[in-house]
Amino acid sequence: MTERIIRRCCQCWLALLALTGCTTTPAASIAPEPQPTPSPWTLVWSDEFDGETLNPRNWLFDKGAGGWGNNEWQFYTDRPENIRIENGVLIIEARKEEYLAWEYTSARIKTHYLHSWAYGRIEARIKLPPGGKGIWPAFWMLGENIATARWPACGEIDIMENIGNPTVVYGTVHGPGYSGGNAISQSFTSPVSLADNFHLYAVEWEADEIRWYVDDQLYHTVRRDQTPGEWVFDHPFFILINLAVGGNWPGYPDETTVFPQQLQIDYVRVYQQS
Repeated sequence: MTERIIRRCCQCWLALLALTGCTTTPAASIAPEPQPTPSPWTLVWSDEFDGETLNPRNWLFDKGAGGWGNNEWQFYTDRPENIRIENGVLIIEARKEEYLAWEYTSARIKTHYLHSWAYGRIEARIKLPPGGKGIWPAFWMLGENIATARWPACGEIDIMENIGNPTVVYGTVHGPGYSGGNAISQSFTSPVSLADNFHLYAVEWEADEIRWYVDDQLYHTVRRDQTPGEWVFDHPFFILINLAVGGNWPGYPDETTVFPQQLQIDYVRVYQQS
């Protein structure tokens, strides 16, 4: 009798465990998902070129000729033949054509008087033109105080320049005592043509240091204590993008240079420290 009671009690206890889902084996603990490392940068301004025309609240046109201080050969216009948006991409096109007594046309835009920034990460996703002698695309910055300080005392940061060879780009700073042929510059050589696809060109600019990147690969750094003259990168700068034809540095087009040439920009973005 006693054995039957004990056996029935055991059966009742097992049935209760089955109903409540209880088990004598402890549940395995689940590790929390790792959290991504927070980015130090916060997006503060961008142009994604998603409209039908260039946004006049973001960009002004530089127009005209005269060499632009470098003995260049193009006349900059705001015509759709030279600058337009197609499928979310800004296209700057250099053409060989007679225009107001000049033989080449192209375009140059800037955020001057509209937007400027002191410090941050400034980047653009760009597809270079196929290149050739005399082709000079640039994504760069000038000090907002250029009208009063003049160049090079205002400072210049060249985020990306290319002079004809689409596998090599340059990152450079110009300032008082280190401008023109004495600028502080470094080149980046790509194993593939940078004209075949879009690539990301950026600087990260801090109070005492500027760093240059291609596709987030660091290739050049300039620090305040390395400049042979005054460090003039401590005030707001504005952005410029242009496609020049000819000039003292790249040389001039010849019979081997093919036209038209297109510089394509997917977006421009500015980040600052969170």
